[in-house]
Amino acid sequence: MYAPYGTTLKESTHYWPPHPRLPYDSGVIEARHLRVLRAVATTGSFSAAGRELGCTQPAVSQQMKALEASVGTPLLVRSGREMRLTQAGEALVRHASGILAGLTAAEEEVAAIAGLRAGRVRLVSFPSGSSTLVPTALAALRAAHPGTRVSLEEAEPPRSVELLRGGDCDLALAFRYEGAALVEEWDDLVVRPLLTDRLVALVPERHRLARAESVAVADLAEEPWIAGCPRCRGQLVEACANAGFTPRIDFATDDYPAVIGLVRAGLGVAVLPQLAVESVRPTGVRAVRLEPAVRREIVALTLPDLAPVPAVAATLEQLARAAGHV
Repeated sequence: MYAPYGTTLKESTHYWPPHPRLPYDSGVIEARHLRVLRAVATTGSFSAAGRELGCTQPAVSQQMKALEASVGTPLLVRSGREMRLTQAGEALVRHASGILAGLTAAEEEVAAIAGLRAGRVRLVSFPSGSSTLVPTALAALRAAHPGTRVSLEEAEPPRSVELLRGGDCDLALAFRYEGAALVEEWDDLVVRPLLTDRLVALVPERHRLARAESVAVADLAEEPWIAGCPRCRGQLVEACANAGFTPRIDFATDDYPAVIGLVRAGLGVAVLPQLAVESVRPTGVRAVRLEPAVRREIVALTLPDLAPVPAVAATLEQLARAAGHV
């Protein structure tokens, strides 16, 4: 917005005392004063402007004196029974229409965002969250608030958390493993817990352990392994180390359907989060519960300043509801 005479524009209830010799560049132009000046210019008198604005003639006079004190120069001169604009007054009225129109548009846009009739949320999610939690949450959000738009980008933590802290997204779906050697800290973020996800062992349907109710990682020590995403791969190596062996990883891929396909073909076994298995709904393999349990905590993260934003808060709520149905 443009504020004439080197002053600043501010919506305020503070009255500056009239002072005809106030320095030219030290005042504050208030939007309400511009509205009154425009009404005086349109009607030609303080009393008529007061009737148009629903206030008294003395109130109009007081606000015009305050505005003249702010800009440091006369804006109006009396000509008979009418008020006439000075050259400075004409310049200010000329700019006032654009300024006030911009303020009105801004007020309407902010009201729409606050009322969830508009707004946007930039969401980053890891792949298995994108295919399980996100669709349900966003469908519910669109049904409840069709004016709110959500964009989706995929990234695994810690990259997704870096994007959030860097201001490149508003919400991040992330996870961290319980008891991991390196636990990512989220103390500076708003953390909304969503669910706890267990790891399961994947074996071919004809594998010797395919019908077992549970399996220990050590029971698979001699098997060739197919490793998943880098974060899950690190957790696999750590779990195997805790069981006393180093896994022989023959294949590694970030693509969960590829992991399933390799296991189905009998090329090895894998350990994946249950949510990842649900996102693929595999055939030709068996998911067997791991004991002792290895879990990861799935959360939605945002910045403290973003948490109260209506569209962000509504998206968080829908993600939590979607997690409750998984």
